[in-house]
Amino acid sequence: MSSPNPQSRVWLVTGTSSGLGRSLVKEVLAAGERVVATTRRASGLASLTAAHSPEFLLVLELDILSNDHIKAAFQQIKSHFGRVDVVVNNAGYALKGEVEAVSDELAMMQMDVNFWGPVRISREAVRFFREENPANVGGHILNISSAGGFNANPSMAYYNASKFALEGFSEALSKEIPPEWNIRVTIIEPGGFRTDWQQGNMNTIPPHPAYAGPDTPSSKYRPLHNLVFIGDPNKAAKAMIEISKAKDPPMRLQLGPDALHVVRFKCATVLKDAKEWEALSQSTVADDADPSFLAKLGPVTIGK
Repeated sequence: MSSPNPQSRVWLVTGTSSGLGRSLVKEVLAAGERVVATTRRASGLASLTAAHSPEFLLVLELDILSNDHIKAAFQQIKSHFGRVDVVVNNAGYALKGEVEAVSDELAMMQMDVNFWGPVRISREAVRFFREENPANVGGHILNISSAGGFNANPSMAYYNASKFALEGFSEALSKEIPPEWNIRVTIIEPGGFRTDWQQGNMNTIPPHPAYAGPDTPSSKYRPLHNLVFIGDPNKAAKAMIEISKAKDPPMRLQLGPDALHVVRFKCATVLKDAKEWEALSQSTVADDADPSFLAKLGPVTIGK
C-alpha cells in the first residue's frame, strides 16, 4: 500500500475487536483513510496490525472509563497522525434482564460503559477538534446508539436507559456547539446486524421468577435476539463513512429497515397520544401566560 495522503482524514474508533467497530476499521482503511483503533486488548487486532502500515493504522489499548487514559490517547494520536477528523464512540455492550432482576452494580456498570465512556471521549474530542486540530478543520462525532436508544423493550431497561441517555447528551452537545467551530455530532441508530454482538457483547441475566412465565412480555422478547438479523455490518460501515462526509449531517441516522420501522412506529405513537390528550395538556397554561412564549422558546430548545 502506498503512503497516505497527509491531508487524508484520521478516524478514532472505539470498540474495534469485533462487530460494527471492526467492520468500520476495515472499510475506512479500504477507503484510503487513516484509523486509530482502540480496544481493551491490542492482541485482538493482531491480524489487522500485521496487514496495515503504521502510516495508516494505529492500535491503542484504551480504558474508556478513565479520563487520564482518554487524554493520553488523544495526545498519542496527535503525535502519530497530527489530527483527528472523525470520532466514533462504538464501544459498549447490552445488559439483558428485567428491572427487578438486575443488581445496582450491574446497572451502574452498564451506564458507565455505554454512557459515561462516550461522554468522556466526546468531551475531549470537542476540545481537541477546537484547540489542536489544524485551523478550521473541526471534526465529526458519531455516537453509536441503537434502535433501542429510541424505543425501549422489556428486559432491556438498563441498556435502553444508557442509550437514551447517550442520545439526549449527543443532541444537547450538538446544539450547544457554535457553528463556527465546524464540529458536528450524529447519533447512529443501528438495527440488528450479523455480528457476534449477541454472544460477545450481551450480558444476559436469568429471568426474575415473577417474569419467568411463558406469556410475560419479557419472555416473549428475550428470544428475539437469537434471530438471524438482516443487517450487513460492512454495509453499515460504508453508510457511516458516507454520512461522515456530509456537510449538513442529520442528528440521527437509522441503519436498517428494522431501525426505521421502530423510529416510525414510536414517532407515530407519540404524536397519536399528543393529539388524543392535547386538551388536557393545554389546560395547564397559566391564565396570564405570554402568548408569544413558544415563539421565543422554539429556536433555542428545538434547534434547526
